[in-house]
Amino acid sequence: MPSILIWNAYIVNEGKTFHGDILIVNGRIEKISPSMDKQTCPENTEFIDAEGKYLLPGIIDTHVHFREPGLVYKADIYTESKAAIAGGVTSFMDMPNTYPPVLTQELLEEKYTIAAQKSLANYSFYMGTSNTNFDEVVKTNPKNVCGVKIYLGSTTGNMLVNNPTSIENFFKISNLLIAVHCEEESIIKENAKRIREKYGDNPPPSCHPVIRSEECCYHSSHHAVELAKKYGTRLHVVHVSTAKETGLFDNTLPLEEKKITSEVCPHHLWFSDKDYAGKGNMIKWNPAIKTEYDKEGLLEALLENKIDTVATDHAPHTHDEKEQAYFSCPSGGPMVQHSLNVMLELHQISIDNIVQKMCHAPATCFHIQKRGFIREGYWADLILVDLNHPWKVEKSNILYKCQWSPLEGETFHSKVTHTFVNGNLVYSNGNFTEAVKGQRIVFDR
Repeated sequence: MPSILIWNAYIVNEGKTFHGDILIVNGRIEKISPSMDKQTCPENTEFIDAEGKYLLPGIIDTHVHFREPGLVYKADIYTESKAAIAGGVTSFMDMPNTYPPVLTQELLEEKYTIAAQKSLANYSFYMGTSNTNFDEVVKTNPKNVCGVKIYLGSTTGNMLVNNPTSIENFFKISNLLIAVHCEEESIIKENAKRIREKYGDNPPPSCHPVIRSEECCYHSSHHAVELAKKYGTRLHVVHVSTAKETGLFDNTLPLEEKKITSEVCPHHLWFSDKDYAGKGNMIKWNPAIKTEYDKEGLLEALLENKIDTVATDHAPHTHDEKEQAYFSCPSGGPMVQHSLNVMLELHQISIDNIVQKMCHAPATCFHIQKRGFIREGYWADLILVDLNHPWKVEKSNILYKCQWSPLEGETFHSKVTHTFVNGNLVYSNGNFTEAVKGQRIVFDR
């Protein structure tokens, strides 16, 4: 592996931005210096001039659905990891609601085998839960598996856990991070019944946040937080979608000491219920995109550290699937290629804070070993970003297998120009190097 010197960059790391150089040797950050003498670099070092560009740690996306195995007609680990690295995501954690669902250790390891052969980014996979697979879940190794996923609300994959005894048993697990999808199923069903009575089988997409309401989200999140407090569970509440829910989370403790953390997704910070009129089912996610008040409240909570991380819930479906009638249309959409662009357009949040929420905090929350920061001795998962490079999202530059994005037509003003994964330059100005694959993420637990 050749050494690489990235020089003349604006380095963004741990709340500071400074001008400097980074030497990469054997896949890791060897040296960080304000100015490095090129003559001291190892023989055959590759030099990359980063003048005017910002060097960030690679993004760690802790919530994606890359659809493999079983749903590869709409996405797979190769295509979506390729889109990810083009967007600056160097590590991802994939959810278990594939076909078959990941409910055994054997099925979990099969996904790792696929990723070792196909993924261009680093990877980890959640162990799935059901009402009956507790004995399999407790076999999960916290040192090489990111966590356990519990669906407290139904969504793609039908992995709803609704047996109170099963839920409590999972929350008693002390050495595993529990990630929860929080929506109360009984409230959803009652709301859906009323909407069907009013509109029939094809209500307008604007009904989605009425069916999957603030009440259904808050009721479920509150229940999960109370269980976590009761049992001392390491809980991570994913895709928080309402301002009301943010009141459940603490911002008085340092992140390292929190037992209960939470996540927000870019689409809940970018869109609101006003956008259903133009975007329709293309922005139908679970939980639903809600009001302008919720959008503003989520961003405020992110800035106040009530919400700890940003992750995409990247969940692609085909364009034809998304054009079906409301009750037949699956929820979810692609986002992993464009999440950093969305965050950089939100002028209320600084680039330092974006790095905190998309790189540092995921590494801290999940106890990831030697990733998520620009530190000597850490893996060289790095991205270069040009903050003055306008471009428009068009079908010709969308890399998702589904070949569409709810952001089509948007003009962003920043662009990822280079992505390094484990010290390998895997993406450079639209060109990919695919010979070297990503690594399985390991955890200090």
